[in-house]
Amino acid sequence: MLEAVTNAALTNLLAPAILFFALGALAGWAKSDLTIPDQAAKALSLYLMLCIGFKGGVEARVSGVNQDLLASGALGLAFSFLTPFAAFLVLRRLCNLERTTAAATAAHYGSVSVVTFAAGSEYLRAIGVEFSGHMAAVLALMETPAILAALLIVGSNARDPGTTFKPDLWREVLLNGAAVLLIGSFVIGLLTGEAGMQKLSGFVAGPAFQGALCLFLLDMGLVATRRLQETRAIRLGLVAFAVIWPILSGIAALFAARAVGLSLGDMTLFAVLAASASYIAVPAAMRLALPKADAGVYIPMSLAMTFPFNLILGVPLYHAAAQLLGG
Repeated sequence: MLEAVTNAALTNLLAPAILFFALGALAGWAKSDLTIPDQAAKALSLYLMLCIGFKGGVEARVSGVNQDLLASGALGLAFSFLTPFAAFLVLRRLCNLERTTAAATAAHYGSVSVVTFAAGSEYLRAIGVEFSGHMAAVLALMETPAILAALLIVGSNARDPGTTFKPDLWREVLLNGAAVLLIGSFVIGLLTGEAGMQKLSGFVAGPAFQGALCLFLLDMGLVATRRLQETRAIRLGLVAFAVIWPILSGIAALFAARAVGLSLGDMTLFAVLAASASYIAVPAAMRLALPKADAGVYIPMSLAMTFPFNLILGVPLYHAAAQLLGG
């Protein structure tokens, strides 16, 4: 298995998108003035979500609503809601993290990363492994339950001054742009099917998608390195959590996915989702819900540690583990 993971990781490292992430990280470390404007980065993010959602909807239309869709959707909701409770206990007891910051950090690890999912999908396509289009719907379902779990964790301590239940929070949770675009694009793809794909194939697939992914990951490399350079709050225990927790979550997800009979590709992508950490939707919600939580902890952990690990080593590792389990 080790040899298979090593070979897969080397193959993954030579993918253009991964190399552009490395270029961004190197440029950020060297303090280059290379930058992607914020609005351009946001547009790229929205474009990637549209492509992922639409392609998933079209593929789900072709395959139809089946048991795998229902099983993986239910599994995704359960993982996203329950994971923060376990992560919170580890962050509190083993990493000695303050309660509010621990809850906010746990929410990041219960939610998902759209770009990690995109990288995992492209990796499977590159090695010829098929997966179901409805996994894009599972991605959308797993975005928000972790946020609600974090609110329950902190809200269970009535004396905790770090909780702010602002009216805008529920709007942020339920109508955040990522969730709306992912779900909306999936529904549009589901409704239009292959006829819709024929009209948009040049926009949502092929070189256009690959180019946008490369630019987005270039920006992520820049941001991740600069976040690490700015923070002073990260301790060794938190670094270990940011790498070890995704592996444990991914393995647990593989066993659960195998138990409900998902295919090899779907098992791999479900593990990728369970192992990823949000760095877009959840930080926005945490700023509203838990303003006293230390963003200098949860953003560098999810973006500058877990994201690169999954991007470079995690995806091929989860796929190799899925093969070992007989997916």
